[in-house]
Amino acid sequence: MAERTKRSPLIGELSAEFAGTMILILFGCGVVAQVAAGGALTDPQGGLGDHDSISWAWGLGVTLGVYVAARLSGAHLNPAVTLALATFKGFPWRKVAPYALAQTAGAFVAALLVRWNYTEALAKADPGHTIKTQTVFSTLPANGNTALPVHEWGAFRDQVIGTAILLLLILAVTDLLNTAPGANLGPFVTGLIVVAIGMAFGTNAGYAINPARDFGPRLASFLTGYGGAWRDQYGNLYFWVPILGPLIGGVLGAGLYKVFVSRFLPTAQPEPPGRAPASNN
Repeated sequence: MAERTKRSPLIGELSAEFAGTMILILFGCGVVAQVAAGGALTDPQGGLGDHDSISWAWGLGVTLGVYVAARLSGAHLNPAVTLALATFKGFPWRKVAPYALAQTAGAFVAALLVRWNYTEALAKADPGHTIKTQTVFSTLPANGNTALPVHEWGAFRDQVIGTAILLLLILAVTDLLNTAPGANLGPFVTGLIVVAIGMAFGTNAGYAINPARDFGPRLASFLTGYGGAWRDQYGNLYFWVPILGPLIGGVLGAGLYKVFVSRFLPTAQPEPPGRAPASNN
């Protein structure tokens, strides 16, 4: 016990962020690999298909990752969340970069595991490791496989909006002065938020809404044969879009929650329904 008390609390927090983000990406990239590889074998166009199963698996990945990390680190699992909490909720600025690095490292390792596990299936579906299956690991405008005329700036707008929605809702459901979920259901509701964003805002840019989720797997794919990982289907440098867009959108969404909701909430936690107000004596 004495040895445990000497350990830096930050090390435990970073370890939890690494593990939680790894779980998130194992389920997220794993489901896209399953759908993309299987779909490409039956669909000559290599369409991802089955968008709902992808949305649900990403949401469940978020839920499970949050349950893994919440006690130690608060389970940010996303540099956009970390930056927004530092900006508006008093999270220490000195921890922002270490958290982001731990999250990205967890995403990177998880993507390597998915890449390894689906080696044969991806090689069969896409022998050249092209943009056809690049979306297993990282996002592209219009998911990379459709004819929608979405380019990097349209995708950037999409990422700002999607991540703003994410942070506004995360702050709402974790605010104890608001109507926060009870019975330890916060992670489950957070997962549902991601499912909803995927279903409503998934077409234009694949709803990365998380710089670590995109950059870690993108780097992993580049190092394992996807030479075009940094560019989109139009040949433009694209990797910066799901990094910068979510960082801006997260701060914007958290700011909107503060402006429109949190500053009007009571300054003390309200009594639960059915309980008599505490005495002032």
